Amino acid sequence: MRQATAAVPPPPLQPTPAIACAPDTPVETLWAIARNHPELRRWIVANPNADADLLEYISQQGGPHVRRSLDILLASLA
Repeated sequence: MRQATAAVPPPPLQPTPAIACAPDTPVETLWAIARNHPELRRWIVANPNADADLLEYISQQGGPHVRRSLDILLASLA
């Protein structure tokens, strides 16, 4: 009789700018990236799934080039 083996879990997510701004990245993942990878916050600003709460968090926390990214986003909405 053959024993069932557990499937190997996928490797942990390696956050990148592409993941941070990809429209199919879940909001929960964006929050995790925003909390743990300040260098990627500017890329989250460009993500259409980033809601107002997440953008406010990013604005308050700051990070490299966050202010400029938010300025560009706000200018595009005007």
